[in-house]
Amino acid sequence: MTLIDTRRAGRRAFMAGSAAWAAAGWLCPGSVHAQSQNAGATAPTYQPYRGQSGKDVIWIPTPDVHVTRMLRLAQLTPQDHLIDLGSGDGKIVIAAALEGAQALGIEYNPDLVTLSQRRARDAGAAERARFEKADIFESDFSRATVITMYLLPHLNLRLRPRILALKPGTRVVSHEFRMGRWRPDETSRIGHASVHLWLVPANVGGQWQLQFPQRAGPASVRLDVSRQYFQDFDAAVAFRDFETFVREPKVAGEQVRFDITDEDGHLRRFTGRVAGDTMTGSVYDLTGGGAVRAPFSARRVGAAPPIEGTGPAPEGEAESLGTE
Repeated sequence: MTLIDTRRAGRRAFMAGSAAWAAAGWLCPGSVHAQSQNAGATAPTYQPYRGQSGKDVIWIPTPDVHVTRMLRLAQLTPQDHLIDLGSGDGKIVIAAALEGAQALGIEYNPDLVTLSQRRARDAGAAERARFEKADIFESDFSRATVITMYLLPHLNLRLRPRILALKPGTRVVSHEFRMGRWRPDETSRIGHASVHLWLVPANVGGQWQLQFPQRAGPASVRLDVSRQYFQDFDAAVAFRDFETFVREPKVAGEQVRFDITDEDGHLRRFTGRVAGDTMTGSVYDLTGGGAVRAPFSARRVGAAPPIEGTGPAPEGEAESLGTE
């Protein structure tokens, strides 16, 4: 689902209207809250309708094709624990449960929670699909390996510090809206809409003692990561006679990559895994064609500084970047 800010609904008018959902019976504004005029009649089953008001926003469902792509981008497996922030009618949670994952939907509207629980039972997914009536900004979703959401940019930015504090490698998938200056690791286009994937990056900031083999013998040098901004970072390696800045640095979850030209004039690519204050992996001699591989290791010296963006977003960041 998505939560559309009523104050910005005009700006999001392109999302209004869906013949497919109308045909499926989701658009029932005249009957949702109607009470039977007959004393003995059974009250109608609750169904949400497109554009209904919520706590701060109005509600629009996520099309099935977007749900499928969101789960594919997340590379969902039965070993995952998916949490959907603002789960609405429960379709993402139920779809994840039907693929074997444990899934939890956090939803503020109690009627939508009850509807989702009923739909999970009807789909035979109640054992793996759970729903809680709660505020996403007050909920604990630290156990998630996959986060899904369809929220507006300013809500995403409020959640961003908590998302960046999740375990490195946690996959975060958003329908349509981004998280400010934290660029997605991958984006898929479906018609006029987008689905974005982020991998929560490991913290590689600070000083490291890096060890790797060179032609002249083992090297033990200082790797100084002076700044990490989300999955990107600035760093330099200090050799005995010179300092060189790394090329193509990138963090993807627990994985890290960077290139340097060593003392022998060989371009070397480091690809490894970050686990706390240690980094281990392989270094490839690209000057020699990349076929030669050797192990490397690094240990952080001192504390890790925070990743930029882990604090509250600057005022106006969402607006300054449009729908990002």
